[in-house]
Amino acid sequence: MVLIKRSIFREYMKIKNFLLLLLIFLIFSCESQTKKINGVSFVASRDSINDKHINPVLKVQSNFVALMPYSFIRNVETPKIEFNTNREWFGESENGLLQYAKEFQKVDVKVMVKPHLWLRRGGFTGHLKADTEENWIVLENSYRDYIITYAKAAENMNAEILCIGTELEQFVLKRPDFWLKLIKEIREIYKGKLTYAANWDEFKRIAFWGELDFIGVDAYFPLTDKKSPTIADFELGWKPHKEEIIKIHKQFNKPILFTEFGYRSIDYTGKEPWDSSRIVENVNLEAQKNGLQAIHNQFWKEDWFAGGFVWKWFHAHDRVGGEKNNRFTPQNKPSEKLLKELYSK
Repeated sequence: MVLIKRSIFREYMKIKNFLLLLLIFLIFSCESQTKKINGVSFVASRDSINDKHINPVLKVQSNFVALMPYSFIRNVETPKIEFNTNREWFGESENGLLQYAKEFQKVDVKVMVKPHLWLRRGGFTGHLKADTEENWIVLENSYRDYIITYAKAAENMNAEILCIGTELEQFVLKRPDFWLKLIKEIREIYKGKLTYAANWDEFKRIAFWGELDFIGVDAYFPLTDKKSPTIADFELGWKPHKEEIIKIHKQFNKPILFTEFGYRSIDYTGKEPWDSSRIVENVNLEAQKNGLQAIHNQFWKEDWFAGGFVWKWFHAHDRVGGEKNNRFTPQNKPSEKLLKELYSK
């Protein structure tokens, strides 16, 4: 009888321990699924930042910021990249990046360093390419100096993610060896995660996704031609694009990160969401809100989706956005309240 009781007790303990391990696994599994990057693209300014500028980011439950040091090309015919000059705003420089990051890290907000290139005479960076081999070398050498500078800065500040470029399609497609070599060199300096911010119509043609940690997409996909689209209209428009995104995810077995996403608060905001230059008088707050809800519905529940960074968030919260503003920022609009609800989930 004693032996039987001992045997039953041992079986009971085995089952108990198994159930305990299963419970622990489920808890950690659920946590891993819910820990998305709920980010904002924090715009550089002339000034340093403090608690006043950070508190609104915390209020929307954001756990990540993209900080964007800028570089410039004065003349695309001589494509030398300039950065850390005295003509830049403080927040666009290396010192500004370090100060911003330090303030956010004090309150446990994580950082993606996301360098941006600006063409001073206008034009889209995705079209940037050199016309001679000599100019390609100029562009490559100066871009390398730019990115290596910020790779070192990202390592020194313990930034979680470094984005190695933003919307540089022709440069990437025409000089693949340069990019592979650059990624290898960055890996020797920076130990965090790497991504590249591909434009919505570029991400399918990037060959080096396998060398990075995230497939980065600036998610301004055309979704609907309707003047004031509903959430359902936006979600229907996502269907073919989501299929393409899943295809690339499966090809490279890397998580998807929306390095930028967002909508202007205007009519027809889902038609060409990338168009920041369209001059309009009207404001459509509901359309912007519906677009944000739809993108969250479609992606945040997916295991292969890492999260994203809403475009864009300004430091002087009390002086931007508002119900008469038809730009991208959700600040002081119904979309800000929605963003808080979505990021709280």
